[in-house]
Amino acid sequence: MSATPRPAKPLYSNVSPAVPSPCISVCRLDEQRVCTGCHRHVEHIREWRAADDERRRQICREALALKARAQA
Repeated sequence: MSATPRPAKPLYSNVSPAVPSPCISVCRLDEQRVCTGCHRHVEHIREWRAADDERRRQICREALALKARAQA
């Protein structure tokens, strides 16, 4: 009896192409615990993997607002 190898499971099984991650691989947190690269709060970064598409869109909108405040 030979075992058929299973296909590799993706590292992140909840990756949605509909809402791509805003991460730009510049991962540094400021004093408010906001990433200086993607402008997401650390709690939003943690939440991202389990979030549905609508929540991800909301996180992206909040990140845009944080970015605008940081650049003002």
